[in-house]
This record gives sequence, C-alpha cells and structure tokens, in this order.
Amino acid sequence: MTHTYLEIGPKKVFACSVEWPGWCRIGKSEELALEALVDYTPRYRVVAERAGLAFEPGDPVVEERAKGGSTTDFGAIEAIPELDARPVGAAEAERTVALVGAAWELFDEATADSPEELRKGPRGGGRDRDKMVAHVINAERAYARKIGVRHKPFRDAAGLAAIRAEITEVLAIPSDGSPLVSGGWPARYAARRIAWHVIDHLWEMEDRRI
Repeated sequence: MTHTYLEIGPKKVFACSVEWPGWCRIGKSEELALEALVDYTPRYRVVAERAGLAFEPGDPVVEERAKGGSTTDFGAIEAIPELDARPVGAAEAERTVALVGAAWELFDEATADSPEELRKGPRGGGRDRDKMVAHVINAERAYARKIGVRHKPFRDAAGLAAIRAEITEVLAIPSDGSPLVSGGWPARYAARRIAWHVIDHLWEMEDRRI
C-alpha cells in the first residue's frame, strides 16, 4: 500500500505520499486528488529510480486528513500533518536525501535541455525557464531557513551547490520528529516540501517545452 495523507483546503485537496517525498498531487476533491497521485506514478518512478530505489507502490491508503487553507487552494502544500511528528531513523533519512538529491539532478537536467521560452498556459501564464529556476532557488532558500540553513542570495553554481549540501547534511541526520529549529519544520515535512516544489516545477518544465 501507499501510505498517504490528505491536505484539505476550502476548494482543493492535496494527496501526498508519506514514504515518498515530493509525490503529491492536487484535485478538486479527495477522490480526484488520489486519482491524480496514482496517475503520476510513472513520473515519480523516474525520481525514485534516479535515487537508486525500487518503486512499486500499491493502492493509496489515507492515514490522516490535515486542514489546509488558501495556500492549498492556490496550489502549494502548507499543512504539517501530525504524522510528521514521528521520529525519522537513519535508514529513512538516508533514503530521503537520495530522493531529494534525485529531484535536484532531474530538475537541473531538464533546465539544461529546455529552451528559455516555454509554452504558455491556456490563459497565457507561466514562467519561462530562467524565471522558473530563479523561483525554485529563491523558494529553496526560504525553505532552508525552516531547518536552520541560511544563505544570502546567490547567482552562481557554487552558491547553489553549497546550500544544497547544507540542506542534505541536515536532512541526513536522524531526528525525533520535532521542528529542527524554533518556529521551523520537522525533517519529514521539510524534505517533502522541498522535493515537491522541485518536482512540481520539473514536471511543469517538461510539459511546457516548445
């Protein structure tokens, strides 16, 4: 089975895998969100296999329903479910950083293989490649602060490598499930949020290539 939780906003619902960071999809109802999660199984398999992990998930089983809000409806996960307070052991931490690292690698490869101008959405919206990359990096800097990693803005590959290395170092340490810093995020949620954001834009970039 695939252990999942649902983040339920006023108008939208996210279905998120518990064991597979970043495998989260949105829908207009619980049923549609779970269907979307299953539909994206082949695409997430690419991430898992890049991480060196076998990926043969079963049917989703909902463990928890968490209250979302306006951010959920906007299209981003925001709720920290109670299950994220469970301890993270060494094996899970190692597996997690492999998956987050795989997401980064695939996003970088998609960036290198994509033109600067990406196909617009049905209403003419959507960032082009370089603006999307900048958005992902800036969001990652903000997410990193939630686990105690702080970096000033940077525009070079060395800065990106440095912040990713520090994020990896933090997430690789087993934790008791409590927030990693005061007012911050627990490790499991941080990994999910970071991986989801990278993977979501990876798939968007792949879908919008001209």
